[in-house]
Amino acid sequence: MKVTDQRQLAAAAAQRRDFLKFASMTGGMVAAAGVSRVAMSALPEPVIQTSTDTMPPLVPETGRPYNPVVTLNSWTLPWRMKNGVKEFHLVAEPVVREMTPGFKAHLWGYNGQSPGPTIEVVEGDRVRIFVTNRLPEHTSVHWHGQRLPNGMDGVTGLTQPAIPAGKTFVYEFMARRPGTFMYHPHADEMTQMAMGMMGFWVTHPKGKHPLIDPVDRDFCIMLNAYDIDPGSYTPKIMTMLDFNLWSWNSRIFPGIDSLNVRHNDRVRIRVGNLTMTNHPMHLHGHEFEVTGTDGGPTPKGSRWPEVTADVAVGQMRQIEFLADEEGDWAFHCHKSHHTMNAMGHDVPTLIGVDHTGLTKKITQLIPDYMVMGERGMADMAEMDMPIPENTARMMTGEGQFGSVEMGGMFSMVKVRKNQPRGDYSDPGFYDHPKGTVAYEFEGEVPVASRSNDAGASAMSPVQKPSKDIEVKVRKPGADAGSHEH
Repeated sequence: MKVTDQRQLAAAAAQRRDFLKFASMTGGMVAAAGVSRVAMSALPEPVIQTSTDTMPPLVPETGRPYNPVVTLNSWTLPWRMKNGVKEFHLVAEPVVREMTPGFKAHLWGYNGQSPGPTIEVVEGDRVRIFVTNRLPEHTSVHWHGQRLPNGMDGVTGLTQPAIPAGKTFVYEFMARRPGTFMYHPHADEMTQMAMGMMGFWVTHPKGKHPLIDPVDRDFCIMLNAYDIDPGSYTPKIMTMLDFNLWSWNSRIFPGIDSLNVRHNDRVRIRVGNLTMTNHPMHLHGHEFEVTGTDGGPTPKGSRWPEVTADVAVGQMRQIEFLADEEGDWAFHCHKSHHTMNAMGHDVPTLIGVDHTGLTKKITQLIPDYMVMGERGMADMAEMDMPIPENTARMMTGEGQFGSVEMGGMFSMVKVRKNQPRGDYSDPGFYDHPKGTVAYEFEGEVPVASRSNDAGASAMSPVQKPSKDIEVKVRKPGADAGSHEH
């Protein structure tokens, strides 16, 4: 089943839950392998989502209530309740992910997308996850950060046999503690994670928690990276550091949705990192606190105001802030190369080099030759240069004042007074009050004075050279009286 509309998803999910109370799965499904108590039970119908829209929160209709999250450019996996157990169905499979309009990648993921859908449960829930493997090789699922029985930890060969291609395994455990976790394979990790196999898991507190405050908006962002040559579709899995596409939830700016909130909303952003390097996540216009890690909520006495929080490899950082300043506030990784797309790392620096004459000669032989870097890289954002088909432009994205000159791990937190509660739609660009936008100075610019303009008399005693200072340099083995000036 493919669901591409937000309203269709919500309606279809409700219909499925009602239907599955009375019907069993028939035809086309892979029989469960390695299952004991539930081997003869019908599997939950797999829900497949291919839209790259940010889906609205999936409000729980069954099970314990909670305040749902919103996964940027992604969705939450529906479930069914069966004899008090919350059942999910993950399908590991090849997927096509549109990373930004006009650029698609052939990845591996879950249920039609990479990353896979977010799984939401409540502390104390008994959870059963069916995992069907439609990959060309075996796989497994590790529940990153969870407390669970060792045999459910998902490490192929160590705690379980691998899930063969075409088979379905079952994981069953209790969600023992609240927090933000991740899931990913622990089988052929270098290939499967480099191809995009990962997802979020959120366990909500079952009641009022001393370290977890209620929020109005709750977002999930997974940091992932790919090395995809211009004009190609499939990531290079052997890359260790030199990635050229830095993404959130396998999307790159301007394909990343904005985080749309109401003025004075309490906002939580959960950021997980499954790339090969750290990411200092920086928010403009507000201060936040790190209120949680993948180890759980942080003690309140350990929190302090920040505008940048570093998220290391394999970590999750949960930040919270009061959105009390209206505007379109940038939110991005502060490693400048991580806010660009399809970068070439071996391009020589030509800043300040006038090679206009050379360019004219080269274009006679290579008509598509184009000067890059003579005045810096900003021209690349507006350059309509020819690029291979299915290639993301390096620096792109338009704001209301022109090119944003960003890509990769970049988006905006849009804070509006008139944003309805629970409404996640994009309000458009901010209408700045008169007199609050930086403007060009049109007066006469005074000539800056230089230190040598005033002469030596303007120098302080510390700056003036002294004739009384000798610099003595001793040769090895020379006596104390021998010296050179």
